[in-house]
This record gives sequence, C-alpha cells and structure tokens, in this order.
Amino acid sequence: MPDLSIEEIIRRAIQEGKFDDLPGKGEPLQLDDNPHEDPEWRAAHHILKSAGFTLPWIETLRQIESDLEAARVRLTQAWAWRQETLAKDSEILLVESEWTRAVQSFKEQIATINDQIRSFNLGVPAERFQLTMIDPELEIEKTINAP
Repeated sequence: MPDLSIEEIIRRAIQEGKFDDLPGKGEPLQLDDNPHEDPEWRAAHHILKSAGFTLPWIETLRQIESDLEAARVRLTQAWAWRQETLAKDSEILLVESEWTRAVQSFKEQIATINDQIRSFNLGVPAERFQLTMIDPELEIEKTINAP
C-alpha cells in the first residue's frame, strides 16, 4: 500500500463506515468541563458560569474589545461622512474641521483604552494574555486606506 496522507486514511475510514458506531455519535460535544480545574471546585465553577459570571480579567478584556470596536466604528463613520460630504462640493474648511475633531476624539478614546490595557496587563494570570497597546495613528491610517 502506498504512503497515504492522514486525510486520505480518514476519508477512506469514513467511506467504509468505521466511525459509524462510535459512542456519542450525533450528540453535541460537551466541552464545558475544564480538565485542569480542581474537582472540588467544579460544581461552584459550573454554577458561576451558568449564571453568567466569569473571571474579572476576562470581563475587562471584553470591555476593552467593546470600547475599541466602538471607537473604530465612530472613526469609520466620520471618515465615510467626510468622503461623502467632500464629494458633494461642500464647504471644505467645515468638513476638515469636523474630521479633525473626530480624529482628536478618537485619539482621546484610544488613550483611555491604552490606560485600560496597561491595567489589564497587570492583572492577567500569564504574559501570553497581555494585550499590545493600540497605535492611534496606525488605526487612523487603516481607516483612511480601507477599501
């Protein structure tokens, strides 16, 4: 038998029905159990998770992500407004003034988010969970150059 890739071996096994009688077939995977958690705390963790509670640093991460997305949306909307308004031969000084105001507001929002990131990075349990600071100039450039 020639050397077969793992994908080919699995495909042939599926075609031959070798996976048809596996336990749990057709049932959703249960991925809720954390094999690393203390068994004595498993019930407590399950109750907290079911009630919508999570670790404080995860809640902070969600808030940072939400704030960043909202700031990006506002900047994108301001850029779209600028482009549309300039295309209508509107007052250039007014349009540029509004765009400058939107950019300044965005930079202030990013400064606040970066403060949140600094605090977040101090509270995460491992370095791999730390976030990088947001570069407002790079964000603005991405918005301007977006298709």
